[in-house]
Amino acid sequence: MANDSKQSRTAIGTRLAVASGLLAVAGGVALVSGQPAAGGPAAAVGTSALAISLRFSRRFAGYQFTAWIIAVVTAAMLYPADFLHLAGWDMRNKWVMLVAIQLVMFGMGTQMRVHDFAGVLKSPRGVFVGIFCHFSVMPLVGWGLTKLFHFPPEIAAGVILIGSCSSGLASNVMAYMARSNLALSVTVTAVTTVIAPFMTPLWMKLLAGTLVQVSFFSMMLDIVKIMLVPIGAALLHDYLRHARAGARRVIRAVAVLAAGWLVALPLGLWGGLQAAVSGNGLTVIALGGFLLSAVVMGVVYHEVVTRLPALDRAMPALAIAGILYVTAMTTAAGRDNLLKVGALLFLAAGLHNTAGYVAGYWLSRLGGLDKNSARSVAFEVGLQNGGMASGLASAMGKLGTVGLAAAIFIPWMNLSGSVLANYWAKRPVGDRAAAEF
Repeated sequence: MANDSKQSRTAIGTRLAVASGLLAVAGGVALVSGQPAAGGPAAAVGTSALAISLRFSRRFAGYQFTAWIIAVVTAAMLYPADFLHLAGWDMRNKWVMLVAIQLVMFGMGTQMRVHDFAGVLKSPRGVFVGIFCHFSVMPLVGWGLTKLFHFPPEIAAGVILIGSCSSGLASNVMAYMARSNLALSVTVTAVTTVIAPFMTPLWMKLLAGTLVQVSFFSMMLDIVKIMLVPIGAALLHDYLRHARAGARRVIRAVAVLAAGWLVALPLGLWGGLQAAVSGNGLTVIALGGFLLSAVVMGVVYHEVVTRLPALDRAMPALAIAGILYVTAMTTAAGRDNLLKVGALLFLAAGLHNTAGYVAGYWLSRLGGLDKNSARSVAFEVGLQNGGMASGLASAMGKLGTVGLAAAIFIPWMNLSGSVLANYWAKRPVGDRAAAEF
């Protein structure tokens, strides 16, 4: 009976997906024909219904997130004003955007573990190859594409930015789906995330410094706020789950002291520090304050989850909601620019992504890695952290220009990654009929 019920839901989902897809196509045709009054609602409803229906399809459920991204981009392109302002509130408010991005990164962090970093010792060559390929191939390919397509300066900077970001959890999901070396994938993601505060500003300064104003230390602090604070908090929560009682007491005491320091800063302590400490010293103090906030966040979250374990299970869904929100704001804010360069950006996304897969795989093979490890490195190189790129674009105050590349690259990366992962899953390394790539 249970199997019959699942098959029935799958059949209904398939029919709904087909109907939704046809409605979306019809809406697109109407828009192209100059009938926005009919085409707009049809396209928005059709793409949204398609995303919902894929949940009931065992074969295409892995594409649901991509379908939601497409639905959000479609709606934001059609009705930008409705997304940018809600009840008189500017939905692009920098603090709202910061919280949304931190939520995304925290959700990513809850799927990571402290022992993920142990993989550096277990497979140093694979980790080195993965990191080297990631932080060399993608920034340089992104820079080359900006020269090829002659994008406007700020949009070109966005292409370089997403190429200079760390890898994200999507690469781990694809490695799992492809049945490749998941441990290596997780370790490379963890390490690229930790070194991103140095590598991303470095590449942006070198390759995009003439396109937009880039402050190395300012961007480094932004990355710490956007990524390391929430991910560090999530990793601290993971550590506390298995820590001894004495270690827990020490960390809780540090969290209390850190909370006191953070409360004192806006009450006059920061003003006193500004008067007594030089610029570089203030940067170091600010960096330390951000790291202390990670301790506070991690301890608070751990205490809450101990009493409400359902919150931990909900974090991935909340992270996805955050990505959809950021994508919607980016698309709505940059609608006019997307209408001008959207097609070229989509082509650039395909070329950038493909170059990452190919270079990551073959450079890994040249570096002596086995095929399964090379497949994992291909995902690590080809798939970038779009949420990080969006967050940095928002921090720069250029969401509608520098952030546009992320809005286009995110759905394409998820779609292409899913296709490649399924292709490799059907061609395991032990299969003689499997293709090399």
